[in-house]
Amino acid sequence: MGFKLFLGNSPWHKPGFYGVRAGSRWPHLESEVERYMPFPFQLAYATALLEKFEFDVLLVDGIAERISEEVFLDRIIQFDPDLIVLEVSTPSFNSDISFARRLRSRIGSNVKLAFCGPHALMFNPEFLATYPEVYLILVGEYEQTLVRTAQALSNREELNKIKGLIYRNRDGESINTGSPELTKDVDTFPWPARHFLPMHNYFDQPGNIPEPTLQMWASRGCPYLCSYCIWPQLMNGNVYRPRKVEAILDEMEQVSAHYGFKSVYFDDDTFNIGKQRMLDFCHEKIRRKITLPWAIMARADLMDREILEAMARSGLWAVKYGIESAEPHLTKHVGKNLNINKAIENVLITKELGIKVHLTFMFGIPGETKETIKRSVSLAKKLNPDSIQFSILTPLPGTRIYNELKDRGHLMEANWEQFDGYFSSVIRTDDLSAKDLEEAVRWACVAGTDIK
Repeated sequence: MGFKLFLGNSPWHKPGFYGVRAGSRWPHLESEVERYMPFPFQLAYATALLEKFEFDVLLVDGIAERISEEVFLDRIIQFDPDLIVLEVSTPSFNSDISFARRLRSRIGSNVKLAFCGPHALMFNPEFLATYPEVYLILVGEYEQTLVRTAQALSNREELNKIKGLIYRNRDGESINTGSPELTKDVDTFPWPARHFLPMHNYFDQPGNIPEPTLQMWASRGCPYLCSYCIWPQLMNGNVYRPRKVEAILDEMEQVSAHYGFKSVYFDDDTFNIGKQRMLDFCHEKIRRKITLPWAIMARADLMDREILEAMARSGLWAVKYGIESAEPHLTKHVGKNLNINKAIENVLITKELGIKVHLTFMFGIPGETKETIKRSVSLAKKLNPDSIQFSILTPLPGTRIYNELKDRGHLMEANWEQFDGYFSSVIRTDDLSAKDLEEAVRWACVAGTDIK
């Protein structure tokens, strides 16, 4: 029998709420009346690559399936894997380690357990000494690392030559093999292993784009240096690696036809990098007569009228823009460096062309005051997006903003469950307390109720 691997996104919930973890830049708890459900990209890509190398593998998204821990645990036991890989996050970590202990009590000591995901505290060798339930950590972007690890374990070889691992050797010592090697040509990855997953349960539909919607990546990494964003800092790097236009459209067309998707949402860190690439994508989509409406996560100051008109002609339905603050000195402070005047101009052009707009604003950047918050909400109302999100800056470990706020004495909470970015503030500014920021979000949501 071959080496067997189980990959999973374990259930995470509390009364009235369900967790959002794998596939999210912002792991958090959602009200159970909501539908938002991100696609677990990294797990699905890793599973597909393992299948390409002919490993026996099972992928289960316990959150998207809305199953209990008991059912999820039974699925693992029934599959009888040699290695279990679970994605974890900082806000869910108490739940993650609790499940790991429960799992370990059921599977015994022989089956190896690996953690992956954007929880920086596990990237320290001391982590394995603290949590003996875990055998190894997959650091950052881990698809290639996992394949090499599976090959080594199945052949009973040492792991010390595989980059991107923290593991416990035969003497019980924690070994860190260094940073993973990022795959430069991301089109060499097979498409995600969607056949294991409840594809119509994934829900991220800006502008009420027709559903069901296929979630895709057209690139990896982001060249921008926003100090609060966890994916570039902890997972896929600041090296921007776009896919070829033809490959993106092949996947968009074929997967949508297979599953009956009526639209596509590209959840890239920043979709709209490279003007000519944007124009080429739109032109080729039109040439192929792919009429599926699509939506993107984009940077507002990278757009211009020519790009937006081409996107509108090719069926762009909606765009998510991260504005974060009306104050340039605040966005500059966190490395976003948004050209706010250009961003405003492009938001208005986007709306003029009939493309739906979703805007995000974030309170609590160092230097934030009641006046800067009022100006951000005033800008939001002026731009009048179709939908909007107000949140609180949440400095997750491993990010530059976490270290800055910790050094400033502005980090107020060490309970990871409170790092949700909406219901609770774990920070303060010089002028505003954590309670002030929580009240500001509630006030902004009410003040913005006349936004469509």
